[in-house]
Amino acid sequence: MEINLISDTVTKPTQEMLRAMFQAPVGDDVYKQDPTVNELERKVAALFGKEAALFFPSGTMANQTAIKLHTQPGDQLICDKYAHVFNYEAGGVAFNSGVSCALIDGDCGKIRADQVQAAITDPEFYHSPLTSLVCVENTTNKGGGACYELTELAAIANVCRQNQLKFHLDGARIWNALVAKQQQPLSFGAYFDTISVCFSKGLGAPIGSALVGDAALIHKALRIRKVLGGGMRQAGYLAAAAIYALDNHVGRLAEDHRRAKELGAILSQMSWVARVEPVETNIVIFSLQPGLNEAALIQRLKERKIYISSMGNNKLRMVTHLDYKEVMHDYVLESISRIGARVG
Repeated sequence: MEINLISDTVTKPTQEMLRAMFQAPVGDDVYKQDPTVNELERKVAALFGKEAALFFPSGTMANQTAIKLHTQPGDQLICDKYAHVFNYEAGGVAFNSGVSCALIDGDCGKIRADQVQAAITDPEFYHSPLTSLVCVENTTNKGGGACYELTELAAIANVCRQNQLKFHLDGARIWNALVAKQQQPLSFGAYFDTISVCFSKGLGAPIGSALVGDAALIHKALRIRKVLGGGMRQAGYLAAAAIYALDNHVGRLAEDHRRAKELGAILSQMSWVARVEPVETNIVIFSLQPGLNEAALIQRLKERKIYISSMGNNKLRMVTHLDYKEVMHDYVLESISRIGARVG
């Protein structure tokens, strides 16, 4: 039994999801003739109270399209220093849009309205890049799965409106936030110009994200997706998996959150752990005591067929997900408890 806690992207479709995929009616989505893709786009747009949505092969492409929609070359976007759009999208902000990032030192990947206000450049000071966009991530990946309060998002949205800035949500794990905070997607739709959502992480679909916004923006996004090579043909097979995931896999995210919190609790009891970041959803980030070897811990867990990932600087990450079952969880908890006082 191998237990992969490297990411929630490692899941395989369930038998029920595969059945939905095989039975999906399909067409050519490049011509907007795939009925299942069209159904998914309508469904996601309605969830967030937006006019339209567009299906993408990846969350990175959806985010990069949103940034391209909202900026001009030479502009600047504001985001947290841990933001996915800055750290994990291969410099696409610069490559695709010619945009720089003003990085904020937030709390677990979350930024505040006053920090956003302070980072905005004077639009009359032409020596500085023009601030045109604010990007936030919910839940935060590198921030340990932390969730925003709606009150803070409302405050940031107000700053954006007052300064004529666009507001984009990287909602790759928005489903986890909705479950953990008992929030509604319509609330998020009211604050953001665009939102990207992912189906291939906690929801367990094999591929796919969507971008939601008003109809005019999404029409422009269709061209940008084409430029980036994201046009797909009979994509309804993939969209069917996303529809199934939305209908069946959102509520169960609470199980992932419980298991992640239990992992965090036992790690906090280990003498070789210096700190466990607060666990809100399905991501557990912890640091080893100074002088201990993260590669040695990874190897010791690997010998027990447990796989986790390194984030560098003696930080490690575990991510719970659909394919991480209770019997696996019990085994991981026992394995962690059996690791000796020293690592490496």
